[in-house]
Amino acid sequence: MSNTKALSSITQKVIMSLMGIFLIMFLLVHLGINLFLLPLTENHREIFLASAEFMSTFPPMKIMEIGLFGGFIIHILYGVIVQLQNWKSRGSKSYAVASKTKATLASKTMIYSGILVFMFLAMHIYQFYFVKLGLNTGPMLEGTHHPDFYKMAIDLFTNDAIFSTIYILSFVVLYLHLSHAFQSAFQTLGWNHPKYTPIVKALGEIYAIVVPLGFISIPIYYMIWG
Repeated sequence: MSNTKALSSITQKVIMSLMGIFLIMFLLVHLGINLFLLPLTENHREIFLASAEFMSTFPPMKIMEIGLFGGFIIHILYGVIVQLQNWKSRGSKSYAVASKTKATLASKTMIYSGILVFMFLAMHIYQFYFVKLGLNTGPMLEGTHHPDFYKMAIDLFTNDAIFSTIYILSFVVLYLHLSHAFQSAFQTLGWNHPKYTPIVKALGEIYAIVVPLGFISIPIYYMIWG
């Protein structure tokens, strides 16, 4: 029975790690599109809208969208289950003391940073994705029934300081979550090797800093120069 429970726990962690890596790759794609909210090129608005249109209409992308939502749900579900199992397993004081000495702030707050990121995600879906579904209102592209996500985002960053502040703080929390999650995901999948672990750890730290900073740069730009 104990072997079955151990296997089940390992399976849950592997599934959560695989979904986490999938979401890590999605974040890079999402950042690449969102950076065109900034005036990086003369036709940045057109590039952003074309990318958003492609992501929402191209059939393989629509299938990927379903996989993305499934990935979020599975990652969150197994994250909660694994955390509850970890709390349950901490029966002895000696284990608790050992864990406190080894665990980083990021690893000790994974469940809390994950919950905060989920709350931001729910708000983000309501403000943008629900407009696409017709369940929320927003500006439309002139002469069409398609949402103008560019105008929607710029208006929020320029005119809604509360939203921009929540957005920035959410990506600071995401940094905390990613700084442990990246390395932990690869470690769970067997990349725990004296030669490769430092490389994975360094790449994870770079990713955890660069990606949130990329997202944060957008509201900061429009709050200052918008």
